Amino acid sequence: MRARAAGSTVRKDPIPRIKALVFPAALLPALYLWFATLTGNLGANPIEALIRGHGDWALRFLLLTLAITPLRRLSRWGGIMRFRRMLGLFAFFYATIHLLGYLVLDQFFAWGAIVEDIIERPFITVGMAACVLLVPLAITSTRKMQRRLGGRRWLRLHRLVYPAAALAVLHFYLMVKADTREPLIYAFLLAILLLMRLPPVAWAITRKP
Repeated sequence: MRARAAGSTVRKDPIPRIKALVFPAALLPALYLWFATLTGNLGANPIEALIRGHGDWALRFLLLTLAITPLRRLSRWGGIMRFRRMLGLFAFFYATIHLLGYLVLDQFFAWGAIVEDIIERPFITVGMAACVLLVPLAITSTRKMQRRLGGRRWLRLHRLVYPAAALAVLHFYLMVKADTREPLIYAFLLAILLLMRLPPVAWAITRKP
């Protein structure tokens, strides 16, 4: 009886159930964008809106990924770290669709025009660089790759997320022609998230009762 009572008090890990909700929720923006495209509800330039929409969500998921560590320090809930890989991969997922949309739907694989864009249009250059930096992070996101690389080397590699996020924000800023408020908001949020990683700030957050 005691063994049964003790076993009944063991709490089930809630993280898998939460992940089962987060995963389909993270797919909703992509489903909406493609549904709106197919039904003609993305405005006068649906291809541009489709590409832009996936880029916006790539940046949002990238910032959410960077927010995980500060949130763990603020909340003192270690379980939140188990969502970081999923959110990071969704950032890569949306960035990949954003890039493929540009290559396939906008440029139709016209490599000469694409190379010319990369050379002559700074926001394309910066955006390509951000996507390139995300590739090794996605490839090495598994525990197997972490063990193969070793903890320190893996951590050094995954610091590429910081310049990738900065380049993504800069890409957005250079892309907009008039209203820069939204990219500046993202730049402010990124600055706060990076500031919270500085050792004195992180120590103060951790020490806060």
